[in-house]
Amino acid sequence: MFRTAIRMAGHRITALIAVACAVLGGAALVTATGVLAESGLRSRLPAGRLAGADVVIAADQEFRAPGELPTALVERRRIPSRLVGELAGLPGVTAAVGDISFPAALLDARGRVVAAGDPRVAGHGWSSTRLAGTAGAHVDGSAPTGAGEVAVDRATAAAAGIAKGDSVRVVVDGRPAAPYRVSALIGAPGAQDRATWGVYFADPTAARLSGRDGADDTGRADDTGRAGVAGGADVSGAAPGSGGANSAGGARAGTVDLVGLRTEPGAEGRVAAEVRARLAGTGLLTVTGADRGDTAEPGAGASRSLLVLLAGSLSGIVLLITGFVTASALAVSIAGQRRDLALMRAVGATPGQIRRLAAAQSTVVAAVAVVPGAGLGYLLAGQFRRLLADRGVVPPGLPLTFSPLPALAAVLLLGLTVQVSARCSAWRTSRMPATEAVAESRSEPRDPSRARTRAGIVVVVAATAMSALPLFSRTLVGATATSVAGIVGAIGLALAGPALVRGIGGAAARATRSGSSAPTWLATANLRAYALRNAGIVSTLAMAVVFVLTYTFTQTTVLAATDRDTRAGTLAEQRLTAPGLGGLPTGTLAAVRRTPGVSAAAPVGTTSVVWQYRQFGDTVSEPGSATILTPDASDVLDLDVRAGALDRLTGATVAVSGEAARTRSAGVGRRISLVLGDGTRTEATVVAVYERGLGFGPVVLSGDLAAGHTTTRLDQSLLVRTDGTRAAGHHLAAFAASRPGLVLAPAEPPSTGGLRDAPPEVWINLVTIVVLLVYLLLSIANKLVAATAQRRTELAALRLNGTTPRQIRAMMRREAAITAATALVTALLLSAPPLALLGQGFLGRPWPAGPAWLLPGLAALVTVTAFVTVELPTRRTLRTPPV
Repeated sequence: MFRTAIRMAGHRITALIAVACAVLGGAALVTATGVLAESGLRSRLPAGRLAGADVVIAADQEFRAPGELPTALVERRRIPSRLVGELAGLPGVTAAVGDISFPAALLDARGRVVAAGDPRVAGHGWSSTRLAGTAGAHVDGSAPTGAGEVAVDRATAAAAGIAKGDSVRVVVDGRPAAPYRVSALIGAPGAQDRATWGVYFADPTAARLSGRDGADDTGRADDTGRAGVAGGADVSGAAPGSGGANSAGGARAGTVDLVGLRTEPGAEGRVAAEVRARLAGTGLLTVTGADRGDTAEPGAGASRSLLVLLAGSLSGIVLLITGFVTASALAVSIAGQRRDLALMRAVGATPGQIRRLAAAQSTVVAAVAVVPGAGLGYLLAGQFRRLLADRGVVPPGLPLTFSPLPALAAVLLLGLTVQVSARCSAWRTSRMPATEAVAESRSEPRDPSRARTRAGIVVVVAATAMSALPLFSRTLVGATATSVAGIVGAIGLALAGPALVRGIGGAAARATRSGSSAPTWLATANLRAYALRNAGIVSTLAMAVVFVLTYTFTQTTVLAATDRDTRAGTLAEQRLTAPGLGGLPTGTLAAVRRTPGVSAAAPVGTTSVVWQYRQFGDTVSEPGSATILTPDASDVLDLDVRAGALDRLTGATVAVSGEAARTRSAGVGRRISLVLGDGTRTEATVVAVYERGLGFGPVVLSGDLAAGHTTTRLDQSLLVRTDGTRAAGHHLAAFAASRPGLVLAPAEPPSTGGLRDAPPEVWINLVTIVVLLVYLLLSIANKLVAATAQRRTELAALRLNGTTPRQIRAMMRREAAITAATALVTALLLSAPPLALLGQGFLGRPWPAGPAWLLPGLAALVTVTAFVTVELPTRRTLRTPPV
């Protein structure tokens, strides 16, 4: 059987090349998706400045709900500093260091900010250098002593233009810039990785500046009146009833971010086991080896979770398209061998042997293509990670995890797809009586399968019904239904395609019965007679068009609706930020309000929350972003409040979007359960319901509720509304210029049009669309080439009957034109209802937002693909004598 399969494959190279290309591209896509998923589960950041710590103790930066995937917590959770002394006395521990991080940034001689890595966590105590391993030995100078000295990493010092012994001004945790003497430069000479280091203060100074000693020399309202995680009441943040808005995780006094232990040689495992036993039940993690890097950067968990979600969202569409394309290519290949299979039936082959033969030769071809495809998938995953890092979605230092598992998954999935598709393609021929199989081997069934046609119609109707979801849910979930409905509709077209193509061919034949040229008559006759063959090409072309239209316009429409919500809801003209300082300096809000011409100013921030609510009797945990506002936010923002008021956002209160209020029973006065960004559970009262949820998120936290539960206690930005005069703008610009690190920009930057303003996740989706479109077009091209090459006997018969090569080329061009036109029209008919409903639901109009050139560009691309891939093999066939 195997030898026979190889021999048959040798006579069908062109068709099997199409199968090989489909399998190769599918293996690359499946492998790349698997690498992203595995990296999200197993990848770890380098240890960095914790490379010298053998054991690290930190709070768990993931929230785990029963039966659901862990949710990354992006805000730093702190642990009691008393653990440093307790763990320092363990046998085998040579040093125990409590590491703290806080905002710090240097100013150069011109007063410009020189940030050291992430400015929100660039400040540390000198003792943290002991956790840096061998790199910590590269110290040029002495440790800072007293309140007026700092040590700086070499890369930051070079950027600031300072040397050991120089005086430098440093902005620390929102305080005014103060002078410090540089007592030491740390890090290996020539090292450029600033993210590994930062600005180091004497330990007592660092504790005071970060508020860890309970004092606050700036006069700001401190968080020490709040008790919770920092005080050791509930370090896990997971116990029900662990505190309200102002009682969980707010205090910084007596806390550290993590504890690093250095151990005697060979004692690492024993010490880690002892620490785990001591901390059992506290919610604290004891990590060693590769896990240490994640503890230094809480956002790493969020990045890995994003990779898992991204791979999960891609896997469905990748598998769907890969299976469709591979099955379609196999159908063309098997169709070209129907005569061979029918003759084998005539000489005694059983139906099972016919199906095994078809599957065997397809498997041989797939086995040849799947290995290089998997290798290409690893390269594709690396390029995708580079894109994510460039767009700031994942940390640049987060590596991919490479293992044989994604390639193995690709082999198994593609092997199963090939086996099932090949057997299904050969099913009809294998089940027919031998004489009928031989008679039908040169033609197609006269009538398409009624069951298949009805199933296709049902699928198209279901897809249309699914596309109505945006009318009822103006959310990302609702928008996703549009793109899914488009693909499901394309699958329905593939099922009902033969009947549709036969009907179109019959109508075209009747229209061209008299007065048409011979090539046109032949083209319409072929379209009708070979409906099954042409339907496979039409459906694949239509799928490419539907996929690109629905996915692209879904992204651009949601982006336009979000932009509309944000612009309509923003009353302020200017936004003030301090990205290089880690947050706005203390007193900025009061100073801005005193600026001439300023009518209103209010702080605005963002964080993450997990909203837990009951649905169908079960508790659902929904993670998402949240906006942080104060009661005076209504002076600079208009969220289109429909119930309640934003001026009630004090204490443990929230405002929620209308969509969330309707689906989660969270009207005004109701209490909802939230897990804040640092893992603290709390209950909050809903005081307002607003409609612009797409632009401002499903939930808004009061400033009081979020206080103490963010990595820094500084405001992220200020929205400023002026009286509209030019003088007010000048005064505000002069104020920003007079304060180092402040950046004044329009509250809503002017749109440049198109996709330039798109956030990173939109660009990621669009890149995915491009990759899948290339795969689809290459597969379509191979399929058209294979289908045309298999018509050598048909074209030779026409030439023997007197048809000239010119007439044959004209016939094939008309077939290509009809095929491309049919694919484009059916694709538009499938795409129109979902896109119209999407536009109505999100923009209030029956058409989506997006680039106007996309549709004509796709039409041109599909037409060129159809013509080129038909013309080239036709010309090659005509160069061969017909006999």
